[in-house]
Amino acid sequence: MTLSPQLIWFLLGVAFLVGEMALPGFILIFFTVGCWIAAIITWGTNITVTGQVLVFVAISLVSLFSLRKYSLKTFKGSIRHDEDDGGMESKIGKTAQVTQAITPHLPGEIKMGGTFWRAVADEEIAKEQSVIIVSQTADEGLTFKVKPL
Repeated sequence: MTLSPQLIWFLLGVAFLVGEMALPGFILIFFTVGCWIAAIITWGTNITVTGQVLVFVAISLVSLFSLRKYSLKTFKGSIRHDEDDGGMESKIGKTAQVTQAITPHLPGEIKMGGTFWRAVADEEIAKEQSVIIVSQTADEGLTFKVKPL
């Protein structure tokens, strides 16, 4: 059984496509396009093997260099930086709700922005009271110092 050149180019294109799915670098897809265009041209005309390879290389490189940057922008998306992405420092000065009572000698818990945080204070603060975040404690880094509103 002999394979036609069109089928060989098509199957080579499928192999490049599978490779692109396995190693997503958005490069092999353009070689898939080159293979499939070479298969179509081979099917429609009587072109030599050298001509087929030249068509494959030319189409692959032209599509790679002209469409890759545009395609990456389209398919990769963008990263959205929210106001809260600044880390712990961005939470200082914001208000929160006490979920576990806070005493001067025992930390409690606050809820801010849908997230629960450990909190300390210099005075007693009852549960469900609103507080303002004053600073981040130096000893643990994940604990806020708060004061009542």
